[in-house]
Amino acid sequence: MRRFEISALALCAVFGLSTAVFAAAGNAAMLRRGLAIAQENCGKCHAVGRAGESPNPKSPPFRHLARKYPLHNLEEALGEGIVVGHEGMEMPQFRFSAAQIEALLAYLGSIQRR
Repeated sequence: MRRFEISALALCAVFGLSTAVFAAAGNAAMLRRGLAIAQENCGKCHAVGRAGESPNPKSPPFRHLARKYPLHNLEEALGEGIVVGHEGMEMPQFRFSAAQIEALLAYLGSIQRR
């Protein structure tokens, strides 16, 4: 009986560790997708990384977006299409899929500086 308890405990520990590893790998993949989406669609105007200046000075760096907006509030706008001007330079309208929105918001959340 004791041997079974130890084996079951070991199995649970291994399962929990492998689940955590897969979750971390999945999260890392999602963050990479979010970064790629930001670079491709937004990087011409916005600083999309943890450092650097925006190519368009009127476009806020993505790492500071949470200072202006609760990031979860961007979900609907990203799905329906964001239309914003940056004082003379109009932002193209974007519509993202649910998976793209999830990845982009995860990435944005990972780089925020207050």
